[in-house]
Amino acid sequence: MISFRSREQFVLLFTLLAVLVLLPSRFGSTAHAVASSSYKVVKKITLGGDGGWDYLLVDPDAHRVYISRSTHVMVVDVDSGKVVGDIPDTAGVHGIALVPELNKGFTSNGRDNSVTVFDLKTLAVIKKIPVGKNPDAIIYDPASKLVFTCNGASRDTTAVDPKTETVKGTIALDGRPESAVADEKGHVYINLEDKSMIAAIDSRKLAVEGRWSLAPGEEPTGLAMDRKNRRLFAGCGNKLMLVVNADNGHIVASLPTGDGTDAT
Repeated sequence: MISFRSREQFVLLFTLLAVLVLLPSRFGSTAHAVASSSYKVVKKITLGGDGGWDYLLVDPDAHRVYISRSTHVMVVDVDSGKVVGDIPDTAGVHGIALVPELNKGFTSNGRDNSVTVFDLKTLAVIKKIPVGKNPDAIIYDPASKLVFTCNGASRDTTAVDPKTETVKGTIALDGRPESAVADEKGHVYINLEDKSMIAAIDSRKLAVEGRWSLAPGEEPTGLAMDRKNRRLFAGCGNKLMLVVNADNGHIVASLPTGDGTDAT
């Protein structure tokens, strides 16, 4: 997921790019190979339209990009670069989650404390589900077959059953959740921005298994995961990315980043 939070922008440049990582000199020829490679911007697509920007989500199977635009979700065809649909009435929308096996999508609507359920093929709204206060990030966990919202104001996460379109449970987090990832083996990890911690959740039991400090990282926002190597990557507000062992919460590395980190 990539995030755009600038409310002054009126044009989105959806950029297909790769990130060039500068490795330490001790890696020798590997560092030279990376530095001399041809990573570059391939294409820019001007979309226009109303509303700010937050998370976007790529559906590789349908070749679509879902982009949250404050009050609606813009749907773009990846191949043509054209807007092919819109999901309306998603007040304060932050994120999008997809459940392809049920042909359903879900949006987290921060201003009216709800989740919108929509049809992936037609983009028609199916239902609105009340959740916690100010839901931000939203993800689908294939292991538990549940959708999880990060509710910043109520400091909890809501688990929604996408099949029945009902709330399965709510987990208190004792911190303001910002973003989340699933290991797809029964665990969900959530950044607690105000606590500078990661909460590890048993996604089947709907219980907190642990809270791990991200020190020296502060105000974690973005969170990504390398599932194969069991590593979490927490982008923090003090220009650091913390790499965390997903099995025990130990800090593996602390890496410098740019300012104003949001999604990772």
